[in-house]
Amino acid sequence: MLDFNLSDEQLAVQKMVKEFVDKEINPYIREWDEKGHFESSILGRLAELGLMGVCIPEEYGGSGMDYNTLAIVCEELERGDTAFRTAVSVHTGLNSMTLLQWGSEVQKQKYLVPQAKGLKVGAFGLTEPNAGSDVAAMQTSAVLDGDHYILNGQKTWISLCDFADHFLVFAYTDKSKKHAGISAFIVERTMPGFSSKAIKGKLGIRAGNTGELFFDNVRVPKENLLGQEGEGFKIAMSALDNGRFTVAAGAVGQIRACIEESVKYCHERKTFGKEIGKHQLVQQMIAKMEAGYQMSRLLVFRAGCLKNEGKRNTRETSLAKWQACDFANEAANDAVQIHGAYGFSNEYPVERFLRNSKAPVIYEGTREIHTVMQAEYLLGYREDKALSNPLPAWPYEQETVKN
Repeated sequence: MLDFNLSDEQLAVQKMVKEFVDKEINPYIREWDEKGHFESSILGRLAELGLMGVCIPEEYGGSGMDYNTLAIVCEELERGDTAFRTAVSVHTGLNSMTLLQWGSEVQKQKYLVPQAKGLKVGAFGLTEPNAGSDVAAMQTSAVLDGDHYILNGQKTWISLCDFADHFLVFAYTDKSKKHAGISAFIVERTMPGFSSKAIKGKLGIRAGNTGELFFDNVRVPKENLLGQEGEGFKIAMSALDNGRFTVAAGAVGQIRACIEESVKYCHERKTFGKEIGKHQLVQQMIAKMEAGYQMSRLLVFRAGCLKNEGKRNTRETSLAKWQACDFANEAANDAVQIHGAYGFSNEYPVERFLRNSKAPVIYEGTREIHTVMQAEYLLGYREDKALSNPLPAWPYEQETVKN
C-alpha cells in the first residue's frame, strides 16, 4: 500500500525550511529582485541548517536524508524565490550528486565533503553559446599534456558562475567521436586561465547569479578527470536526471506560492459587491492551480521513490520536470490574471512568479525536448539502460558509495 504521508523527519525539515524562507528570504526578495542582487549569505545559512548536502551520505559530510526530502527542500525554497532553489539544484543536484555517483574516493574526499558541508560551492558547466539541447555541438576542448589537460572554450547560462568554488565542466577530448568523445572535469575557480562574467538583463530569476565561464589554457590535473575519458556525455545525462528532479520539485513550490497569494487576494479584493473568490471563473483558475500542484507533486515523489531505490528514473524525472514546469508557468499566468492590474506591478509577488516561471520551461531540457523524450519512450525509439555507476539507493550503506 502506498503511503503518501510525510515522515516525521520530512515534516520537521519542511517546517524548518518554510520558517527560514518566511524569515530570511520573503521580507527581502522584492528588493533583491529589483536590484538584480544575489544574496550569497543565504548559502551559508542554508549550510548551517545542513541543507547544502541534504541527500549526501553522512560519511561524505551530508545530512544523509532521502531524495524526496531534497524535493521538499526545493519546493519550500522556490516558494520563496526560484533563485535560491536554483542554487541548491546546481550545487547539490547537478554537482554534488554527480560526484557521489561518479567520483573516485579521492575526488569525493577532496571536493564532495566540503561541498556537502557547505564549506565550498559547486556548479555545472555544460551549455555553450551554440550548444544547448544539442550537446554534441559544444566547442570546449581538453587536450592532454603530460599530467594535465589543457581546457579552452566557453560556457554560458551557468548558475552561480561568480560564486561557485568548483565546476563540473564538459569538454571534447576527441571531437571525432562526437558524444563518445566528451569528458568531464572538476575545475577550480583559482586555476589560472579561468574567469567568469555575470549576465545582466534577464527576464526572471534576477535575484540569482547566472553568467559565463571562460577557459583560456586552463591546466587541469589528470586526477580531476571525472570517470573515464569519453564518459562525459553519460555523466552529464545522469547529472541532468538529478538536476531535473530538483527543478520539478521547485516548480511545485512555485505553484503553491501562486495558490497562496491568489487565495489571499481573492479574500481581500471585492468586485460587484462580493469577494472575487466568489466568481466562478476565478474559482476555475484556483482549482486548476490546485490540480497542477497535486499532480506535479505526485510525479516528483514518484521519481524520488525510484531514486531512493537506486533505479534508473530518466523517463519519470523527464515527465515530472516537463509537467511541473508547465503547470507552474500556467499557475503564475493565472495568478497575475486574478490580481488584475495589480498583478502587473511588483507591489504583489505574482509578477515575479510569472517572470521566474519561464526559465525552468527552457533549461535542463526544454518543454519540446521532454515532449519528444516521452513520445520516443512510448514509440519504442528510446530505452533506458542500467548505468555502470547508479546513484546510491537510500538508506545509504557504506559499501555502496565507496569505489
